[in-house]
Amino acid sequence: MLIALLRVHLRPYTGRLGLLVLLQLVQTVATLYLPTLNADIIDNGVIPGDQGRILTVGAVMIGATMLQVACAAGAVYLGAHTAMSVGRDIRAAVFHRTQSFSNRELGEFGAPSLITRTTNDVQQVQMLVLMTCTLMVTAPIMCVGGIVLALNQDVPLSGLLVALVPALGLVVVALASRLRPLFRTMQERIDGVNRVLREQINGLQVIRAFGRDDHERDRFRTANTALTDTALRIGRLIAVMFPLVMLVVNLATVAVTWFGAGRIDSGAMQVGALVAFLSYLMQILMAVMMATFMFMMVPRAEVCADRIQEVLTTEGTVRPPEDPVRELPGTGGLELRDVEFRYPGAEDPVLREVSFLASPGQTTAVIGSTGSGKSTLLSLVPRLADVSGGAVLVDDTDVRDLDPALLARTVSVVPQRPYLFSGTIASNLRYGNPDATDEELWRALEIAQAADFVRSRPEGLEAPVSQGGTNVSGGQRQRLAIARAVVQRPAVYLFDDSFSALDYATDARVRAALAQETSDRTVVIVAQRVSTIRDADKILVLEAGRVVGSGTHTELMADNDVYREIVLSQLTEEEAA
Repeated sequence: MLIALLRVHLRPYTGRLGLLVLLQLVQTVATLYLPTLNADIIDNGVIPGDQGRILTVGAVMIGATMLQVACAAGAVYLGAHTAMSVGRDIRAAVFHRTQSFSNRELGEFGAPSLITRTTNDVQQVQMLVLMTCTLMVTAPIMCVGGIVLALNQDVPLSGLLVALVPALGLVVVALASRLRPLFRTMQERIDGVNRVLREQINGLQVIRAFGRDDHERDRFRTANTALTDTALRIGRLIAVMFPLVMLVVNLATVAVTWFGAGRIDSGAMQVGALVAFLSYLMQILMAVMMATFMFMMVPRAEVCADRIQEVLTTEGTVRPPEDPVRELPGTGGLELRDVEFRYPGAEDPVLREVSFLASPGQTTAVIGSTGSGKSTLLSLVPRLADVSGGAVLVDDTDVRDLDPALLARTVSVVPQRPYLFSGTIASNLRYGNPDATDEELWRALEIAQAADFVRSRPEGLEAPVSQGGTNVSGGQRQRLAIARAVVQRPAVYLFDDSFSALDYATDARVRAALAQETSDRTVVIVAQRVSTIRDADKILVLEAGRVVGSGTHTELMADNDVYREIVLSQLTEEEAA
């Protein structure tokens, strides 16, 4: 998965990578050439006392060093730029794929996991690319070049490399094979901590209201301890790796010095050659150590790449049409024809055989007991999910054939739990219509009965809104969401229990103002409160995912037991009449 992911996202940067490899090759060759020059100075300059030789070879060493520094700086710059670009591209790909997900896919992954995959997982892959460009490219060049030049200095002494390099490689591979499953566990534990923390922050008021502080502390402690234990196991393995590598390196230095001294004493080797051989040995072992460092990163990056690819290869169940309809002929008539919807793996559908027609200038209400499928039904119109059977049509056109942008302009949803984005009141109201004027914003606020509390703020429309709208009350948040829909001026308004946070008087005023605003529009209201929907032109009664009644309030009170039971659970006989 890691190779497949990098193959795709590194392809646009092949030219830059080619130049990087060339620079790394030049700087590594320069680095490898320096010990040979140093041996020449010792053997042919220092020992004979040839000052001219020392200055000449020294000047070449300075030139090689400057070339090495210049090439290394260029390679690091290109490597960093490439790694950051790849990270940016992968993050964008994950983000765009997530945006195409329906509620089904979002529920399968979960928000904490998607956030971790977009941030932490991408960062691990990005860091691997950076380390590969700056370290791993040079490691094989330095290792192979070091072995060749070490052989050039003394072939018998190079026999030690046959034992030392494989020993170091075995240590690295043994430890890396144990790290990989631990890194996968660690990423899952990070997801767990994110999930618990997110729930506790969002549910802080509930936790305090029920006095569950100690229970939630224990939950967080359990998740945090699990992550800590996994991190400690990884840390212990990494802590063992470096001493073992250094042990091999130091034993190699002692062995080369011991056998090299004997060869110098016998006249088979010069002092400068031994110094150069020690330098090449250190460069070879340093290359192996760099590979060791990469081996520590690769297992975690592989796990992260697997998790990223899971997102990128998941196809959304709500797919855009291949030949979309980009213009609608009518004014927003809405029809559901024998609609069925079921969740994957579920035995029974949530909705079945649901059919109704909502015409412009008409208010259609949907009511039913909890779990009857009201909100699910509404989510099928803007394609938050697609029907399993039947069809949803706007102006006699299946929503699955509409261009997503056209559908978004035509249908506006005010959800049961409205969400406001960080910014200002004006920026939130313009979310569906960026070109709306201040006059249009104030008009929408008047309709939603939100103008008074906005005017009460010194900044007015520019009053700040925190993430999620947590700095305004639930009722104010709901009215701002209604105003946001009004600013968009869609052909179809969908209100998913959008008046539940309003008191009865405000609810009545908002509905009266909306009735004038939407007199030529299609309006569908889902509500639990009978007073909200009793004046609707048509009321649909849902029970266990089926339409069990349709008509006006008076008609349903007369001949529909389910509706009558719902009404009498909230109103007296006199109030219902």
